[in-house]
Amino acid sequence: MSEKLVIESVREDGKKFRPSDWIERISANMGTFGPDHRLHYADSVKPGVVNGEKCLIVDPSLESDNPAAYQYIMSFAQSNALRLHLEGDGSAV
Repeated sequence: MSEKLVIESVREDGKKFRPSDWIERISANMGTFGPDHRLHYADSVKPGVVNGEKCLIVDPSLESDNPAAYQYIMSFAQSNALRLHLEGDGSAV
């Protein structure tokens, strides 16, 4: 399993980030509607839960597949001081 970038809904100072639906907004923006008329999240950007907290899960392949989207997400996370780590090893990004 490849590592994924996890962007938490918690700021570096420990406070919850608002608005609380930011993960769904970004995920929906990257998703598509299927023939079933339902939203399907992209494999590279989707909501998830890690350690009981809502997070945005970003596949590192997004950086090469869609550099603009990757840069937007990283800039958003950095400008809002959101916690980032790689899934599984807990190291800081």
